[in-house]
Amino acid sequence: QVQLVESGGGLVQAGGSLRLSCAASGRTFIRNYMGWFRQAPGKEREFVAAISWIGGTTAYADSVKGRFTISRDNAKNTVYLHMNRLKPEDAAVYYCAADASRLVRNGAPTLRSEYDYWGQGTQVTVSS
Repeated sequence: QVQLVESGGGLVQAGGSLRLSCAASGRTFIRNYMGWFRQAPGKEREFVAAISWIGGTTAYADSVKGRFTISRDNAKNTVYLHMNRLKPEDAAVYYCAADASRLVRNGAPTLRSEYDYWGQGTQVTVSS
């Protein structure tokens, strides 16, 4: 069983920063890309950022470019989402996801259906 466990969410003032972590554990699985998604109340879950385990290729949603940074620590099987200059509209439950496919992708996967494993989510609240 593969487990993804997010942590680091919380309450922050607008303009502040948070760092989310996603620790992967369980049986060995192919790790192609790791991604972060978010879901605000009444909205669809949306892509935020992704990073490849090999090479560190990254991709970001336009809404977070220049403010968020995704990184990984392969030795710790952990992916991070560094969030700076947070806005009230960034408030959501943030989910970590793993693409376990063998596909050689032409760019990072940005669709929910392209990810195989999901964490339980961590709440990020941004006060104005």
